[in-house]
Amino acid sequence: MSKRKLPALRSARELAVRVLTDVEQRQAYSNLELKHALAEAAFAPRDVALATELVYGTLGRLYTLDWMLGRFVSKPLHKLDGWVRNLLRMSFYQLSYLDRIPDRAVVHEAVEIAKHFGHAGIAGMVNGVLRSRLREPGKVEIPADLPPVERISLQYSHPKWMVREWIKQYGEAETEAMCAANNEPPALSLRANALRTTRDELIAQIGKQTPDAELTPSEVAPEGVVAHELGNIAELPAYASGSCTVQDESSMLVARAVAPASGMQVLDMCAAPGGKTTHIAELMENRGEITALDIHDHKIKLIEANAFRLGISIIKGQAGDARDAAKLLAGQTFDRILVDAPCTGLGVIRRKPDIKWQKKPGDAEAISSIQYEILQTAAELAGPDTKIVYSTCTVEPEENEHVLRRFLADHPEWELDETLADDMPEAVRHKYPTLVEGYMQMLPHHFHTDGFFISRLRKINARKEA
Repeated sequence: MSKRKLPALRSARELAVRVLTDVEQRQAYSNLELKHALAEAAFAPRDVALATELVYGTLGRLYTLDWMLGRFVSKPLHKLDGWVRNLLRMSFYQLSYLDRIPDRAVVHEAVEIAKHFGHAGIAGMVNGVLRSRLREPGKVEIPADLPPVERISLQYSHPKWMVREWIKQYGEAETEAMCAANNEPPALSLRANALRTTRDELIAQIGKQTPDAELTPSEVAPEGVVAHELGNIAELPAYASGSCTVQDESSMLVARAVAPASGMQVLDMCAAPGGKTTHIAELMENRGEITALDIHDHKIKLIEANAFRLGISIIKGQAGDARDAAKLLAGQTFDRILVDAPCTGLGVIRRKPDIKWQKKPGDAEAISSIQYEILQTAAELAGPDTKIVYSTCTVEPEENEHVLRRFLADHPEWELDETLADDMPEAVRHKYPTLVEGYMQMLPHHFHTDGFFISRLRKINARKEA
């Protein structure tokens, strides 16, 4: 398979093919690769939107698109040049899932790209495959009588092993709903900065600045605003002035679970990119101190820059591995500790569809040992009344309930904090009965947010003295 350099880009579709090919061949992150390519291309907003739709849509439906292609391409797909394979995938995505682009335009553009990137022979093959697809639409209909794992996997384009594991854990109906939600484009959500405004004031402020924007108060998070038609967020005056920040609604619940108060000493053990850190600071009314620890030194600077934009001065950044925190912060204890642990990220597939294809069976089990080490280190920095929040953006029990069970078995002086329910918004409290046991697993289709696990621990002697 050739990996030769492709010619200069002329259109959104050519950029999409280039990004898809780079993601596949270099295992690059799609969001970073697309952001870099769009910055270089400097396209108009309409072309940016089209390229983004084609990249994320094609990646999200990859398994199904390859099944469809296999019914029209005579030789194995892995024997095609990478860019040809991705051009065909992208074209099938348009023909199968987008209804606003005429079929003839899809075929014409694909043939022109094949001529530009390759030669007349490849263009002829692409033309023939796409025209066959249009002549025989019945060949891409997914059989209705497949067993559940195969049917859900093919209909919603998820790996079979992933569907199989989720059916075991959540059942067939819940798994199907979750896979469907993973293919929906995520809405943009904003968090009102309580140091500078209220949610209602933010909605009014943005409404004046961007009259076409559609703004709705979040059902999930008291500070959250769901936004559509907002345009470039970096150019929004309300954002530039620090009245809001971008954060998923489910992620906003983590700082609520921490339940910080003014004057507290708080440790955020895996702080980057800092969304939860700054939210905690806002809930503390910018009084007290937050130690923001992260393994990547350059990300500490990003946290500090974001804090400055939001008018926050109590965050103290420190580079270091969370597993070494007991040594790095020796002699200190904290009122609240947040362990937002590194994880497989299977709750954020709708934002990063390539995660589906990069993760493997056993990855959750492998990373759980790191998660446990960090949680154990957090316990070493706890005082008698400290509460620890353990959260991840995944739906895998190996990284969530299993880590907690192991921790509680090894540390009998700790227990799950059943008062966690008191700090959650009403809609969330009603949805998750396990909150009264001290934890909850939010799945992507419940509120059309990211999937998130949130739990809170406290020392048993602290409960008895309360």
